[in-house]
Amino acid sequence: MHPHPHPHLSSTDGLARIIDASANRGAEALRVLDDIARFALDDAELCTLFKELRHELRGTIAALPIDSGVLLASRDTPGDVGTGIATPGEFDRQGLPAIARAACGRLTESLRSIEEAAKGLGALDSARQAEQLRYRAYDAERRVVLALGTGLARQWRLCVLITESLCRFHTWDQVAERAIAGGADCLQLREKSLDGAELLRRASRLVEIARSQAGPDRPTIIVNDRVDIAMLSGADGVHVGQSDLSVASIRRLAGFSLLVGVSTANLDQATQAGVDGADYCGLGPVFPSHTKHKSALSGIDYVRAYLARPQTARIPHLAISGINASNAGLLSAAGCRGVAVSSAVCASEDPAGAARAVLNAMTPAMV
Repeated sequence: MHPHPHPHLSSTDGLARIIDASANRGAEALRVLDDIARFALDDAELCTLFKELRHELRGTIAALPIDSGVLLASRDTPGDVGTGIATPGEFDRQGLPAIARAACGRLTESLRSIEEAAKGLGALDSARQAEQLRYRAYDAERRVVLALGTGLARQWRLCVLITESLCRFHTWDQVAERAIAGGADCLQLREKSLDGAELLRRASRLVEIARSQAGPDRPTIIVNDRVDIAMLSGADGVHVGQSDLSVASIRRLAGFSLLVGVSTANLDQATQAGVDGADYCGLGPVFPSHTKHKSALSGIDYVRAYLARPQTARIPHLAISGINASNAGLLSAAGCRGVAVSSAVCASEDPAGAARAVLNAMTPAMV
């Protein structure tokens, strides 16, 4: 019995097959990543990076001491035993982040195979080129996957910020329950002065309220500022301001287990939030607010500009500050698809009715 299954193939033939298949896989992966950067992220810098990597991959293969005709002639797709082997998760891609991660995995693994095959041919310079490409691919993976965020955020219609001091007629958790009954699909716990134990208790209570709702579209629960409280309570996400923890810092703590929202007041901040991988952006302050005074307003023009720019329009948004049933229609007319309110619902004698009133004012943008 011959010691290997292809007695007619030399070691060079095997290396040629490895290089050809790996080069194809790498190029295909780079095309997928280029398309994601171009059409999903609208990120010209990432597009350029993936095009450069594709060009350098072709150059690395061309520099190998093996003729391109030999590579092509060595290809045997019908006889490739690997084409008939499939893993359970091979066709399971839950959104763009999963597609990007799979493509990055194919890219770096292909580059490693090319690197090892180049060593087998004695082409050490080419092996080093493949190695450097692989290191650049690792960095590209970090950038593109983080920029896509969790991929789990949805465009909420109405987020109610729950602050006990604003709840004049009902307890804070009663307001939360009635806001949900009125159509709120997101609640954010916003308490700046509570100690950690009480904040955790309230966040856990909000999660309990949300999970008691029937159906797959239960309300999302967000915790303001506190990543630790969001993680411990089982909340869906955390919201931070410009002077709070960065998106990257939150990912180091929570990975992709939490949605991350970022408050933005202008396009530069929103664009950076997108690059950093924020799952949604708060836009404002839009109108003057008695709840939280702001020296300057971003206004409705900022909402229009956010929606007009592909890099930011792809990211779910919530306009915020001073919004109520009487002015929500102005935002709707500007194309706004989601708003965050506080006193308009919390301070109402009828939180459910107040929530419905805001949603009714926003209805034209939601149809």
